[in-house]
Amino acid sequence: MTSHCRLPMSSAESWVSQRLRAGPTVPNMALEQVEHHLQVEEVRLRPAVGWGRRPLPVTEGLVEIKLPDGWSQVCDKGWSAHNSHVVCGMLGFPGEKRVNTAFYRLLAQRQQHFFGLHGVACVGTEAHLSLCSLEFYRANDTTRCPGGAPVVVSCVPGPLYTASTGQKKQPQSKLQGEAHVRLKGGAHPGEGRVEVLKAGTWGTVCDRKWDLLAASVVCRELGFGTAREALTGARMGQGMGAIHLSEVRCSGQEPSLWKCPYKNITAEDCSHNQDAGVRCNLPYTGVETKIRLSGGRSRYEGRVEVRTGGPGHLRWGLICGDDWGTLEAMVACRQLGLGYANHGLQETWYWDSGNITEVVMSGVRCTGTELSLDQCTHHSSHITCKRTGTRFTAGVICSETASDLLLHSALVQETAYIEDRPLHMLYCAAEENCLASSARSANWPYGHRRLLRFSSQIHNLGRADFRPKAGRHSWVWHECHGHYHSMDIFTHYDILTPNGTKVAEGHKASFCLEDTECQEDVSKRYECANFGEQGITVGCWDLYRHDIDCQWIDITDVKPGNYILQVVINPNFEVAESDFTNNAMKCNCKYDGHRIWVHNCHIGDAFSEEANRRFERYPGQTSNQIV
Repeated sequence: MTSHCRLPMSSAESWVSQRLRAGPTVPNMALEQVEHHLQVEEVRLRPAVGWGRRPLPVTEGLVEIKLPDGWSQVCDKGWSAHNSHVVCGMLGFPGEKRVNTAFYRLLAQRQQHFFGLHGVACVGTEAHLSLCSLEFYRANDTTRCPGGAPVVVSCVPGPLYTASTGQKKQPQSKLQGEAHVRLKGGAHPGEGRVEVLKAGTWGTVCDRKWDLLAASVVCRELGFGTAREALTGARMGQGMGAIHLSEVRCSGQEPSLWKCPYKNITAEDCSHNQDAGVRCNLPYTGVETKIRLSGGRSRYEGRVEVRTGGPGHLRWGLICGDDWGTLEAMVACRQLGLGYANHGLQETWYWDSGNITEVVMSGVRCTGTELSLDQCTHHSSHITCKRTGTRFTAGVICSETASDLLLHSALVQETAYIEDRPLHMLYCAAEENCLASSARSANWPYGHRRLLRFSSQIHNLGRADFRPKAGRHSWVWHECHGHYHSMDIFTHYDILTPNGTKVAEGHKASFCLEDTECQEDVSKRYECANFGEQGITVGCWDLYRHDIDCQWIDITDVKPGNYILQVVINPNFEVAESDFTNNAMKCNCKYDGHRIWVHNCHIGDAFSEEANRRFERYPGQTSNQIV
């Protein structure tokens, strides 16, 4: 695991350090004197000039290591680019660049230095400096680094951190047709389930022989440092769909995971409970020093307080609770380093704010991907709150795990069909607003509505159970169908034109969130019968059959043509998940006025950008043959 030194604010803004603790795949790196042998515990970059004025993260400076009697420099005799590559990787940077050694040598002549390390020789693939060959100076060495100078390293930040360092973004020169890599399901940048793009479709990587070298290739490829952990056993949640790679063996020097030797997967080789993941080393940005929680029962919950103002005028204040929701809470929990958001709260009267009563931020609107609340749109100078007072300020409850819902897209394609249903059988559906608005003016109980019906099988592939936001005391009983609604809107069903215009819609309340079926090693926990607890257990799925009420889209008014069928789970982000980008499913469909063809169903983020463009340009069938 990686952590950063806790420093006074004045010096914390001047340099960055990183500590690697002992782990199952990394040797003990504690700095201690055992049998007169020293080991490196912490490494930092200290700017040679401009202390306290450099923006974080620090990308260039003197390399310093921590010894029992304090910080010391490294002698630059024999220092190589491989050594710099390892240091930058430890500190969260994917690469390094040359420095102006003449300038730093001239500067070194005017400063006092204490050298503690020399003779460093790295291969370049090491996860930490202590894994390299190196020599410590002895206490009685009077002549240290004769004719040499302190090592200075300049690191290149990844795209996510380029803007904060003031460096110009480098254009990404990806080869045409080159496969991509991404991380899914992580709470923080640089962590998640590894997914790779093959033949236009994203798939996971089997964890067989997955190690730090392969994980580090992924991390650097994505613009982070070396890997802190190579995760196995679907520690970042299970994927769905193809497993593209197995037994990946990297040397650590490859520019991409696809350059490493690997085996193609077969159905018998691996399952999604063996999906590989990574946690990468990240640059120290100091964002966690600008936010804190107060009043909660544990460090994972409380009223959100943010630090504003410049040097000499720093103050802590509260955030207006108006429009504060799950997406904003996701960013706050990420900034705090506390994992995923469980709840975003607009009222926090039950948490004492102490002596902090001023509201310093309002109108916060986040997409959920930002690194800090500062990056979200917000008001910081003209604060406006619809509801004033500390009781209506923002709060969060964070969690180390979260659910992740995915729709089984193939089942939608297999079960879709049209039914002309008589109006006299649709009174309950009309009461629950499951028909198009034109149904209100129909000649009840005569006539019919044309319904596109299909089954929905919703899997929880995350690491926490999916539970409705509202407790049982606030569920709404619907007499007509004889069931409770625990969420007003659980899914949206839409028919769209190819340009995205909605021509028909449906919605489904979560009248029964339960474990219909589970994986072999998982037991059912939730059942709707007898007013039971509702939810979807990790490794289970909830099935809404095509033949139940409201499991449809009313297409009575839809004209023949080519359309897109879209299903969105948890559309209003009422319940927190680890990943919302996989909550939408899309299908191509052709309707000729009598029959409908539904095909090419897929999760919204399962295709490459080019494959998605082809999907949206789909011209429709000229016959009943799907090609």
